[in-house]
Amino acid sequence: MRPLSLRRYLLLGILLPVLGLIALNGASLYRQALRAANTAYDRTLLASAKVIGEQLEVQGYDDGARLRATVPYSALEAFEADTRSRLFYRVSDLRGELVSGFEELPFWRGRLPQQPPYAALVDFYDARFRDQEVRVAVLLQPVASADGRGMAVVQVAETLELRRSLARQVLLDTLWRQALLVAVIALVVIVVVQRATRPVRRLSAELQARPENDLTPIQAPDAPRELLPLVDATNQVMARLARLLDNQKRFVRDTAHQLRTPLAVLKTQVQSALRGDVEPRQALQEVGATVERATQLANQMLSLAKVEQLRQQADAPVADLAEVVRSIALELSPLVADQDLDFEIDTQPAPVRAHEWMLRELTRNLLHNAIRHGRRGGRLAVRLVADGHWLALTFSDSGPGLAAELRERLFQPFAAGDGRSGSGLGLLICQEIVHALGGSIVLDNRERHGRVQGLDATVRLPLATMGIDGQAAD
Repeated sequence: MRPLSLRRYLLLGILLPVLGLIALNGASLYRQALRAANTAYDRTLLASAKVIGEQLEVQGYDDGARLRATVPYSALEAFEADTRSRLFYRVSDLRGELVSGFEELPFWRGRLPQQPPYAALVDFYDARFRDQEVRVAVLLQPVASADGRGMAVVQVAETLELRRSLARQVLLDTLWRQALLVAVIALVVIVVVQRATRPVRRLSAELQARPENDLTPIQAPDAPRELLPLVDATNQVMARLARLLDNQKRFVRDTAHQLRTPLAVLKTQVQSALRGDVEPRQALQEVGATVERATQLANQMLSLAKVEQLRQQADAPVADLAEVVRSIALELSPLVADQDLDFEIDTQPAPVRAHEWMLRELTRNLLHNAIRHGRRGGRLAVRLVADGHWLALTFSDSGPGLAAELRERLFQPFAAGDGRSGSGLGLLICQEIVHALGGSIVLDNRERHGRVQGLDATVRLPLATMGIDGQAAD
């Protein structure tokens, strides 16, 4: 099912409760109008009963009283509102014996109310007469004359057409006004939604008209306040997409450029070996060195791409950098021994919110650089210090150090300090990892008495603070 439009959603959300309320109000109004009509027309019935009562005569007293009525129907015509309603009457004594009127009209067997609405002895009730619903007024009328005294029961019944017609008229007069109000509400909703969604439609048209590669931020100065979070979120998504596309383009460009050279060299070496220009053993050694360099380049470029991939993941776990540093140091211990280095490591617990692969890649690249560029037989120290909200991881070698202009250039892609070895991506990978973790990395020459004693590579990263339950938290 297609989702509802905002206009239809508001119309249904507003009009359905309003229509339901109007329906309930209409039913209640009809009952109230009918009660009001009954109250008004009951007075007419009572007046009719009194007119009939005034026409009665009596002979005899009490139980022996005999009533006589000479009531022409024309006497009741003055109380008929129109031809839509009809009046019926019955005059009886207290025993129910018919004196005058319609014999088939059932005799009243009810009771007078304790607090009657009128001073007379009168009761009103609903009944059926000749398959029609009628309203009946009962009047207990004392009759006295010079020849006797007695009590008459006068019943006057009226059909309900006029009363119901009046109630319906009151209801219809109210409903058409309420219908007009509903129409006004619907029109206001349509107009307001049309105006409120105009910036959305304009924004949609602008996005559709954009070129495929245009990921610049959306400019919506006239957007409603409620739409600004959506615009900001969209701009953030577009910024991430732009960064991903840039990284992808750079990766493809750099891969195509950097792998072309070792592949061309490898092809030349193989052709030279096939022609017999060099000894087979030497040719294999040259081919092996080229393959190793190409493999290292491919692995580091894949690592650089993986750093960007992990950067987009917001659910990084907490890892102890001290354990990672000691694990990498043990892994590279054969290289340390081969260089006959005086190796020293000093760490303390340092929880960092990061993927363990990123920490291992960072440590491996920096430690490998320190081993490779340090002086053979010299000193190599690794120190990890956690202080407050930050940690400092320092790799101190005993190499010749770096010139100031070279220290900045080494963090650029494919800028190697030694052109004969390395791909020029190691420090770039380290920098990308550190920036992804919200830290910094610097390379400083360590000097003593004006002479360079080695190079310090220092990484600063934010610590993952400890929660109340002892678990690491942001």
